[in-house]
Amino acid sequence: MNRKTLVLPAVIGLLAPVLAACGGSDSGGEGAKAIVVGTTDTFTASKETPAPFDPAYAYDVGAWNVLRQTVQTLVAMPNGGGDPTPEAAEECGFTDSGNERYACTLRKDLKFSNGDPVTAEDVKYSIERALRIKADTEVSSLLSTVDTVETKGDREVIFHLNTADATFPFKLSTPVAGIVNPDEYAKNKLRNGLEVSGSGPYSLKAEADGDQVTKIVFTKNPYYKGISQVKNEKVELRSFDGADAMGVALDKGDIDMMTRTMSPEQIKKLQNAKDSDIDVIEQPGLEIRYIGFDVEKPTLKEKAVRQAVAHVVNRGELTSKVYGSGADPLYSMVPATVTGHSNSFFNEYGEPSVAQAKAVLAEANVTTPVKFTMNYTTDHYGSATKTEFETLQKQLNDTGLFDVAIKGEKWDTYRPKQREGKFAVYGMGWFPDFPDAETFLTPFLDKDNTIASPYVNTRIRNQLIPESRREADRLTASKSIDEIQSIVAKDVPLLPLWQGKQYVAVRDDITGAEYAINSSATLQLWELGRGVGSN
Repeated sequence: MNRKTLVLPAVIGLLAPVLAACGGSDSGGEGAKAIVVGTTDTFTASKETPAPFDPAYAYDVGAWNVLRQTVQTLVAMPNGGGDPTPEAAEECGFTDSGNERYACTLRKDLKFSNGDPVTAEDVKYSIERALRIKADTEVSSLLSTVDTVETKGDREVIFHLNTADATFPFKLSTPVAGIVNPDEYAKNKLRNGLEVSGSGPYSLKAEADGDQVTKIVFTKNPYYKGISQVKNEKVELRSFDGADAMGVALDKGDIDMMTRTMSPEQIKKLQNAKDSDIDVIEQPGLEIRYIGFDVEKPTLKEKAVRQAVAHVVNRGELTSKVYGSGADPLYSMVPATVTGHSNSFFNEYGEPSVAQAKAVLAEANVTTPVKFTMNYTTDHYGSATKTEFETLQKQLNDTGLFDVAIKGEKWDTYRPKQREGKFAVYGMGWFPDFPDAETFLTPFLDKDNTIASPYVNTRIRNQLIPESRREADRLTASKSIDEIQSIVAKDVPLLPLWQGKQYVAVRDDITGAEYAINSSATLQLWELGRGVGSN
């Protein structure tokens, strides 16, 4: 077969797939061969992360992708984009004009994967549990506008919010709002280990080598009722130590598809290959990469230092050198394809300028070179991260204004250290909780934010974020969102770098791969089927 790259367009940050994969679909019957998917995401149950798959704890794209296969939410994001649609519920909606009362009715005869009935009390239990545990990942902040949860009978649940929140249905679509069985998830503590259970499309069994997961087997849940049509009986998710090892497995036929994170070199090689039985799917993405500054650390406390970094960083050089066509420069924490985006950092700083950086530091009487260490994770975002930080280091040090060292370490220790405030400057990525500008701002700027940032701007927290949440029309909310972006550009607690595309490589007898991951990097393994390859 002549190898082909399928390029999928974006619609407000979601996918609108227009091309079909090769062959016809055949999910197979009982005992059908499992579809095997590779990932470089790592999952570890350790002292630092004891409950990686508990909905009340998990707050990274890899763990959420596991939970989305297994733990059901009241509403979910549909493939075609738009507003959340009922999933475990048969209907949901605001029942007042002020976006402060939200009610859902569960589907009839809904069951967990073990056959236990799912009731409105289970929904109430799950939401209150996440809020009560308040894990240090701060994932419960997504439910911060919940005041009380009321139930009526076995199927009706009503959320009373403490403030207007038009984005609440989107938040209910995230795994922290997943419905758990009270018999298996304790009220006041996390479920440690690697077990997961729910009422989603699949049940789960994880295999581990010590504390680290090597393989997760998803088996079709016969009790599942929801909007997703499960097109296979079983999927295996295998974790690899790097993109190269994952690529070798695909070439050998040990896996059928590989997802994040493929290396830039790997993508280019596959795209240019001839007569291959592997297809590459390119799609727009809402992944962003940014630098965070601890504004209470002595070196970074002076705003002029952070502004000088913003004057120097050359995003165009960074993306072209490290990621090629796989990433685009980003001048706001809000991606370019999301309603409310503005090029706030470009508006504030323009093109990279050493002269401007020097002037800012001189005006603030900052002694140069300014010395600090930039920290990054070696494994969580792919092998190119090291080259990315080497490039940033060179850009800064070549000015003579900075003396920057870089240090990398694995995600399972990096993330806890970052949350504990042990880094002055750190690299992070972000995959949206849902496709709205708020999820690129509030998680970093509000109280109890996910990166434990000490930066506080009272206008953002007390006025602009609440204002943006009140507006059901997200275009109307753009005024508040635009001002937040402008303040961030001036204060620089965060420095956006780039927005990435997403790639999937898949053997040509697998169908549905174009739907198996959306622009928020959400895996939808139920879309995969096994067909017949064509030439």
